[in-house]
Amino acid sequence: MTKPTDNIEQAGKFQWFYRESEPLSSSTDRLPVVLLHGIVSQSYSWRNTLSPLAEQGFRTIAPDWLGTGYSDKPDLLDFSYQPDALVQELGAFIDALGLETFHLVAQGFLGTVGIQYALRNPDRIDRLAIVNAPISRSCQLPWKLKQMALPLVGDMATQDPLLVDRTLEGAGGYRVEDEDLDIYRRPFLKSSDAGRALVATLRRLKIPKITAEIEDGLKQWSKPLLLLWGDRDPWLPIDLIQPFAQTLKTAEFSILEEVGHYAQEDWPEKVTEALLLFLKRSQT
Repeated sequence: MTKPTDNIEQAGKFQWFYRESEPLSSSTDRLPVVLLHGIVSQSYSWRNTLSPLAEQGFRTIAPDWLGTGYSDKPDLLDFSYQPDALVQELGAFIDALGLETFHLVAQGFLGTVGIQYALRNPDRIDRLAIVNAPISRSCQLPWKLKQMALPLVGDMATQDPLLVDRTLEGAGGYRVEDEDLDIYRRPFLKSSDAGRALVATLRRLKIPKITAEIEDGLKQWSKPLLLLWGDRDPWLPIDLIQPFAQTLKTAEFSILEEVGHYAQEDWPEKVTEALLLFLKRSQT
């Protein structure tokens, strides 16, 4: 199995960090796959999915969002952290990598930005997979994340590297290994910028507005769509999502048993298997 490489890409004003696995054969005709992570996470969450997808012929790319992981964490004077701004900068990153058409996989509450990008640029997306992300007006930001956006309380809480442990493990019930938590914590230990960017992102996420856009957009989506859901998600339970999923004409709804909100962290093998079935079908 090839190990993912760590990379930096300059896209406009900002530097993006991303992990990438390339197919062993350069002659593959399969489209690239972009994997997007959620809030209080990193591209590192996709570490066990990158190489298996590449081994099946997919160039696979997982970036850290601006403000997270090892990507730039600009000051509010230089970047608004509004969803529309993140959509724009995601587009700049994708263009900088030279991706014309690709598959998109978006997980979690920050994955909503990726879904917005797909809905606004359907000509660029071949297949869209959504993993435990708020996709309808019935979804709300969970109290665990709301607390991080509160004045003073949130400013202090997001400077504590242990918030990563409590959030990742609390949203699925699984223990994350210490060596993995060390990587998740590192940006918070290195600089206060990680905490400030997290607060800014959460305060500007505008869940009611973006879920309305996503719900309306998915109703009109005509391309293959996979809704992949961990059934242990305490923030976006299946009972909340499934009624809406059943109204979507192109959607395939797949349940991941005993998997929580951060599905690719909780049980990557199940996520990878489901994604491969979905993505390989797109090549026939």
